[in-house]
Amino acid sequence: MHPSFSSVAPAHEVVAARVRDRLRAEQVDPAREPAAAQAIVRDEVRRHNDFALARGLACVDEDTTATRTVLAAVSGYGPLQPLLDDPSVEEIWINAPDQVFCARGGRSERVTTALTAELVRDIVERMLHAAGRRVDLSHPFVDASLPDGSRLHVVIPDTGRSDC
Repeated sequence: MHPSFSSVAPAHEVVAARVRDRLRAEQVDPAREPAAAQAIVRDEVRRHNDFALARGLACVDEDTTATRTVLAAVSGYGPLQPLLDDPSVEEIWINAPDQVFCARGGRSERVTTALTAELVRDIVERMLHAAGRRVDLSHPFVDASLPDGSRLHVVIPDTGRSDC
């Protein structure tokens, strides 16, 4: 069995891993070549579904939502991308991987988006990379501007807490 086809990993994650491999191999930058990236996603979705159908594994729906989901996982900010794309969202904050909030119309609301600690680190790393900044123990918090003008504030967990 191909290592990226697994009955354990969710289908979108499997497809996203294959897309990442192809984007690297074919040197396609999704930000600069969105049509080429979308074509690769559609091709990998079909490839995955052919393989999955033959072996009774989970398929990925072949629609624009699946394409957006995989592209967000590969080149965007994963499950946060729909919130970032929503013009009514004024602010997003993550208190813990399972505690994601946003503000719309000046009102805070908890959203159903649930992340993992690893995914939060990955998203923050991508955002900071885009801003040319970093966060680590020697710099436990950072304020940055993303390329689109959005503001980003990151604090490493437990550096902002006091047991006193």
